[in-house]
Amino acid sequence: MPSFFLCPISLDIMRDPVTLSTGITYDRENIERWIFTGKKSTCPLTKQPLQPADCDLIIPNHTLRRLIQAWCTDNASQGVERFPTPRPPVTRAQIVDLIDEAKSKSTQSSSSLVDLLQKLKKIATESERNKRCVESSGAVDFLVSIVEKDQEATSVVLEEALNILYSLQISEQGLIQLLEKRRDFIDTLTVILQRSNYQCRAYSVLLLKSLVSVISPARLMSLRDDLFMEIVRVLKDRVSYQATKAALQVLNKISPWGRNRVTAVEAGAVSVLIELLLDEPEKKGAEMMLMVLSLLSECAEGRAEIVGHAAGIAVVAKKLVRVSVVASERAVSVMHAIAKFSPTPAVLREMLEVGVVSKLCLLIQVDCGSKTKERVKEMLSLHARVWRNSPCISPQLRSSYPSS
Repeated sequence: MPSFFLCPISLDIMRDPVTLSTGITYDRENIERWIFTGKKSTCPLTKQPLQPADCDLIIPNHTLRRLIQAWCTDNASQGVERFPTPRPPVTRAQIVDLIDEAKSKSTQSSSSLVDLLQKLKKIATESERNKRCVESSGAVDFLVSIVEKDQEATSVVLEEALNILYSLQISEQGLIQLLEKRRDFIDTLTVILQRSNYQCRAYSVLLLKSLVSVISPARLMSLRDDLFMEIVRVLKDRVSYQATKAALQVLNKISPWGRNRVTAVEAGAVSVLIELLLDEPEKKGAEMMLMVLSLLSECAEGRAEIVGHAAGIAVVAKKLVRVSVVASERAVSVMHAIAKFSPTPAVLREMLEVGVVSKLCLLIQVDCGSKTKERVKEMLSLHARVWRNSPCISPQLRSSYPSS
């Protein structure tokens, strides 16, 4: 097979050859995966920097494609199949026309607008290249304007707009520009979380997860209290698996800043997390819940909620071993905060009775991180007078109890 018919990134026959600004020709699928999915900014072969990822800067090489098709035809007797002419990819101009048409329909029939939004969604979900092309065509600003008109939009229109915004997986720079231009957009999403159906709430919290990843600490410290309440409500309502995961990631990102730990506790996060942990069979979910609970245990209000919950200490104790190394680390972090800063006689007794102390002794024997072991030993040494000789600890585990 002639080497010039092969894709430089793989050994497949080029089916849709395209040429970059560096003059090198690649198969479209491979080079688009390199640029848009792999987020590479150099030519794979020459290592020259590429222009900013733009869907219209990858030029089809029609001459080479016809030569390859002709070669396939000439070698049909050897089992080589001729591939059909590739469908031309969507261009930025086509997307701009679609957005302009949707804008004209936004003040008319909602069903017509929904149809156009669904066309835009279909384009965006076809490939990573299309996502970036849709984003660079001004779609984000248009979709956000629909979302901000929440009270006038039908739930179907709102749902489609939120769905596309989430599906686009907007680039980091795009998210920053969105927040700079639409400074109240997080407040808009908070309102949607308060008023809308489960699907819109799910898309909103998924968008929030992306947005908080680019927000400055100063702005994170000024988030409104009702946002925390709505994030917690998403967890409580168990809107969807994806929404629960996103809500946990949002809390994990925003809780460390300013007074946010206390705000999250006041919104009811601790009790909801404990209830979720009672039923959580999945390792990753338990790790994320314990991570947030660990953050909240760093404030007095969080510790008070954990020890005040009937199942608080018991459910964290259950996750100390046999879940994962990460879960053990986070559960130990929660227990360490309680044992060090909230060690009332009743709390120390409960930690004995529900098996916390036995599991801490077991953790000394197993392979876990050095920081985790240091915390375990500190807790056991700190309360040795109360715990060391307790009949709640088996003789085998008592032998692991630190001597000092």
